[in-house]
Amino acid sequence: MAAAACSAGLDTGFAMLDFGQIVVLGLVQGVSELLPISSTAHMRVVPALLGWPDPGSAFSALMQLAALAAVVSYFRRDVGSIVGGGLAALRTRKFATGPGRLALGIVLATIPIVVAGVALAPMLNRCGSPLRSLEVIGAASLVMALLLAATEWFASHRRTVEQASWRDFLLVGLAQVGALIPGVSRSGSTLTAALGLGFKRDEAARFSFLLGLPAIALAGLKEAWEIAKVGIDAHAVALLAVGLIAGSLASFAAIWGLMRYLERMSSWAFVIYRAGMGIFLLWAVATGMFA
Repeated sequence: MAAAACSAGLDTGFAMLDFGQIVVLGLVQGVSELLPISSTAHMRVVPALLGWPDPGSAFSALMQLAALAAVVSYFRRDVGSIVGGGLAALRTRKFATGPGRLALGIVLATIPIVVAGVALAPMLNRCGSPLRSLEVIGAASLVMALLLAATEWFASHRRTVEQASWRDFLLVGLAQVGALIPGVSRSGSTLTAALGLGFKRDEAARFSFLLGLPAIALAGLKEAWEIAKVGIDAHAVALLAVGLIAGSLASFAAIWGLMRYLERMSSWAFVIYRAGMGIFLLWAVATGMFA
């Protein structure tokens, strides 16, 4: 049973919430997972402000399946082309151009976060992990705000996903490893890296989403397996199902909005938001606001 906030070492605080709370947090998670603003930060701050239990790292990780469904749905043509091109490239052993090259690049870019995720899993997912502290999340938010600002100041914003080199895949894949630190944000780290490499803003977002598909899928499925091993009760299963539905709808809306926003606007709004979030969290810790 997973009625407590910690079951067999797995952080399952979501089981202490009601359906209304789960819907709210599912919507927040869905939006913040795919915008470059850190879902982990919001999953810590929103419950704390509302006086709700922390839903835990297991909830956040499993909700990535909602983001996965939204990304696959929105980029279904790209995903179909990549899968088909990857299979064709496997048959012909030609990965130099086209969808086959993009498929191989995504696989290669996923290796760093898989290796790092396996190595750090005991620390990341344990109950009361120090990496989920508000100090860490606040500091990470500030650092990412500065890095995103740097890409707006210095990057060219001219390239497309089809022009991505093997070096680009490697560097963005390495940047994705930073997402293991709560407060960094997977979409934020990969979007920032892609912008820094000179990609157009909307193309950088597209690159970020497509490159992140394997990592999102692996993280979500792994957490589903871990939760299944713990053996949660029917109420907790129902809570997760409702959260996934709410998260999927919110994630799709977030992708749609972000793509259209970045076609016309810069990422300065996210820089300001992330800097504000970091300053607020560090201030809240210093004043004992969430004690």
